[in-house]
Amino acid sequence: MGWSESDLSGPEGEDWRVPVSELKSRQLTLAKSLDDAGFEGALLHNPVDLYYFCGGRQDAAMYIPASSKESTSTQFVRRSVKRAKFEAGGSDAVHNVVKFPRLSQFSDELKSLGVEKTPLMQLSSVPYSFASKFGDSFSDLKGDLQDCNPLIHQIREKKSSWEIEQMSIAADVQLQMFDAIGALGGEGITELELVATAEAVSRAAGFGGDISMRRYPMQCNRGVVVAGRNGGIPSFFDAAIGGTGPYPGSGMGSGFRKVKSGEPVLVDLLHAHRGYIVDMTRMFVVGKLSKEWETKLEDMQTIKEIVVDVLHQRKTCTEAWIAGFELACELGYEDHLMGMKPDQTKFLAHGVGLELDESPVVAKGFDRPLVEGGTIAIEPKVVYPEGSIGTEDTWVMTKSGMEPLTAGAAFPWIYEWD
Repeated sequence: MGWSESDLSGPEGEDWRVPVSELKSRQLTLAKSLDDAGFEGALLHNPVDLYYFCGGRQDAAMYIPASSKESTSTQFVRRSVKRAKFEAGGSDAVHNVVKFPRLSQFSDELKSLGVEKTPLMQLSSVPYSFASKFGDSFSDLKGDLQDCNPLIHQIREKKSSWEIEQMSIAADVQLQMFDAIGALGGEGITELELVATAEAVSRAAGFGGDISMRRYPMQCNRGVVVAGRNGGIPSFFDAAIGGTGPYPGSGMGSGFRKVKSGEPVLVDLLHAHRGYIVDMTRMFVVGKLSKEWETKLEDMQTIKEIVVDVLHQRKTCTEAWIAGFELACELGYEDHLMGMKPDQTKFLAHGVGLELDESPVVAKGFDRPLVEGGTIAIEPKVVYPEGSIGTEDTWVMTKSGMEPLTAGAAFPWIYEWD
């Protein structure tokens, strides 16, 4: 008889599919955005966006027409049509789910849906050769290939109440991950052992194993524990804290260094619930940190508060960066903020959601405020040869202003191991 849809469930048989109401709202929003921008439709391939718009990460393509077109969104599936239909909502699905045809016939399939012009594609997130093959198959349609990712990224900046709920659940699990590190840690334990205990909590709660990113090479180690001098080592990753990683081919995050008494241990952990990511950093130490390190952490807290306040006032992300950066310079951190020269990262916060590096970013060039429903991880940190120190929480912009999603003051800024 094969497999059954009843096998696809969360813990205790919970239905962990994306609600059909969410999928409908998202498809309608993109359809209107396409219409407003003067486009006929978009063809999506990015797995994260397929999950966002059609409920599953199948090997598929999804065509979403502009709202003025008299056609229905259609998901073309290469693998399991049966599973794709279930994940789309079964009999309640708001889009069609069909088998992907031969690529030579794909243009005819689109024309049968009323398509006349070459659809937009996600050119900034698919390989050139992949896009070119589709472009060649569209030779009988009007117009050239254009990128739809700017429209999609803007839509995804605003999270629904359901999405915020998933991130809140993720934050609860994340707090348990930090508690586990607090319970296990002490002198002589390795960075990797600390990461492993947090990973066990996360996996048991349903973490799917992947942290998605937009920026090539789309890789990220989600558990970064760096002790002492390892906190001053840069990596390939565009972030303040790099770490050694276990070997050069995985040269980011935690390695084999053992925790020593009195040195700062920075713990930066991600958790994703049903795909939705939260990001949080806290400091740990065996015994006590020196007064110098405590002062640096207090200063990072002050910079964080400035960034939160600027965003809370509905000012732009660029203004929040300028305010935070200028204060850091006044406090003497210009050469150490978000890394050491020449390996500094030029942001103080980044959007989060289904991907770790969503927009907007608190950096130069983001001359717009955080929208209501926007979620962002604010993370001022300073890096020195002897180690790194800082703080991070994930925040959401509500009707009344900025509110923390992750632990905030519910978990100590410095956790002291005996």
